[in-house]
Amino acid sequence: MIVIVFIAIAAGAASALMFASLISGALISLVLFYLAPLPLMVAAMGWGPLSATLGGIAAATSLGAIFGLSHCIAFAVMVALPAWWLGHLALLGRPISNGVASGNVASGNGAAPVAPDLEWYPVGRVLLWITGFAVLTTAAALLTLGTDAATIAGTLRRGLLMILGLRDATLTNETDQLIDALVTVAPAAAAIFATTTLTLNVWLAAKITATSGRLHRPWPDLNSAALPPMTLAALCAVVAFCFTGGLLAILALIVAAALMMAYALVGFAVLHTLTLALRSRAFWLGCTYTIMVVFVWPVIALVVLGLADAIFGIRQRYLQGRPPPIPAS
Repeated sequence: MIVIVFIAIAAGAASALMFASLISGALISLVLFYLAPLPLMVAAMGWGPLSATLGGIAAATSLGAIFGLSHCIAFAVMVALPAWWLGHLALLGRPISNGVASGNVASGNGAAPVAPDLEWYPVGRVLLWITGFAVLTTAAALLTLGTDAATIAGTLRRGLLMILGLRDATLTNETDQLIDALVTVAPAAAAIFATTTLTLNVWLAAKITATSGRLHRPWPDLNSAALPPMTLAALCAVVAFCFTGGLLAILALIVAAALMMAYALVGFAVLHTLTLALRSRAFWLGCTYTIMVVFVWPVIALVVLGLADAIFGIRQRYLQGRPPPIPAS
């Protein structure tokens, strides 16, 4: 228990410092800010959710005492809660056998019972929870700017003009239209970025924990990640709400963008599956990731691939059509 408390305090202190680094205004502070959940996630996966809970409470309390209640609430919602819950889900499993070998029971030879096989929480459902947290944090941040669409858009516009060093009086017609377009897509871009960074945090935390030998579960098959079937129906409904206007349309846009990013991540899993037979697989995957990072917009193709897999079962058809592996002689 002493070790868990020590790890919790260390992880909480690291997360709090990374979260508070944004106050410095340095460019590197943005990277630290978005990686703030990582220490608590490592604590949750390596030492249990209790460690992340203690660390999150200590960090949020310290930030609240130093910077005020708003920072305490922001840290709890944006960092501590996702780190604790996602770390808990990563280790969540249930037995799929009775845990006792029939031979041992029949012979009564006193052998120890066989450990039960565990069914681990599906990766696709973890991804859906990540999407939910991304929507929650993005919507909460947006609502701090105002409670109606006009106020939110006005605040975003003023902030963007301040960042670019422009004024309304000096804007040309083309620049004004560009600013309006950026304001419109800003909530969706924030939701996409939040989904991506939170997914990266979970993956990094799992990798770090597995490398240290503290991950108490086998590494999941990420190529088989799939969102629950009802997610597609929910996405269609949310897209329809995007055309209603007002605050509801902005919130629907955030949800739709986060879900589409989730389907893009599923698209990456489909791509990894479809390239299994390629000899130059590492080269083509490396080129794909490079193009996605440099140009960003080709991620739309991955969204389409993820949606197509959800509708037509591309991975299942591909794996069923592959010849069985040749046994080694």
